[in-house]
Amino acid sequence: MTLTDIQRGARAPREGILDAAGNTPLVALRRYLQRPDVELYAKLESCYPGGSAKDRSATRMLTDAIDAGLVGPDTTVIESTSGNLGIGLARVCRYYDLALICVVDSRAHKLGVATMRALGADVRIVEQPDPETGDLLTARLNLVASLVAEADDAFWPNQYANHSNPAAHADGTMAEIDAALDGDLDYLFVATSTTGTLRGCAEYLQACGRETTLIAVDAVGSALFDGVRGTRLLPGFGAGRQTELSRAATYDQLLRIDDLGSVVGCRRLVEREAVFAGASSGAVAVAVEQLAPDMPSGSRCAIVLADGGAGYLDTVYDDDWVRRGLGATPDDLARFTAATNRH
Repeated sequence: MTLTDIQRGARAPREGILDAAGNTPLVALRRYLQRPDVELYAKLESCYPGGSAKDRSATRMLTDAIDAGLVGPDTTVIESTSGNLGIGLARVCRYYDLALICVVDSRAHKLGVATMRALGADVRIVEQPDPETGDLLTARLNLVASLVAEADDAFWPNQYANHSNPAAHADGTMAEIDAALDGDLDYLFVATSTTGTLRGCAEYLQACGRETTLIAVDAVGSALFDGVRGTRLLPGFGAGRQTELSRAATYDQLLRIDDLGSVVGCRRLVEREAVFAGASSGAVAVAVEQLAPDMPSGSRCAIVLADGGAGYLDTVYDDDWVRRGLGATPDDLARFTAATNRH
């Protein structure tokens, strides 16, 4: 690459870290499916300043609240998070010098908790599920409600109901994918948690009259979309209860991927594309592989890879953890990762 090439692609200096957001890369994955007649692209949200798609939601929810006068200099922001949203909120709150309490549970990855604290957040960890429902998310929300009630001036962004969450993905994630592909996209695969990304993408596609098939990828054990709540070991993928946003979410097809499938998908992304991604990204990678045999020749697909793999080094990428938690040996993982329905 010449200096002229670098200058041509350079962007003007940004006005602070919040202005550095957006326009994450859309990368062609030529090796993953090994179907030359099907194009596959990955939206790399790990390239966001805070490392995940949740940065979009965090920035939009807080800046909208500040603009609306709901958050001022003395406000304490209090939110439930599985990890990535807390990092995004901590970054925005640090920028605006706002107090932040993040309520996480025992599944939150250590790197995420450490990052929130490094950015100045007060992190409260819920160790036990709600006794009535057996759900960790419900226990987190109960603590949030208690903390909000106790505070003199508190703001709960409520990522599970706040319409600024999907708006961030309609105006950002989906608009960027659409622009990069000139509106020509046959399939889009999106993992679910709050369903903010899913709803934002759906709203954009509908508003623009696109005929893209939208695939919602949920976790086995998630209660979203009438699922049966069960044990889920990986954070940030699926949910233990319906959310306000999920009740109105629309999609064309739903696929459910279990924890082991997420692990295998992550490792396939590394092996085939050198893409180091998080748990929900592994799930969408497996999902697109499942549907690939039925795609017409010439199809163009995109998957949203919500975060990177660093926070999952002690889970998804740790053979001992996979053996203990999911019952798969290193030999099993090697066999599953090599197994494929690629054409």
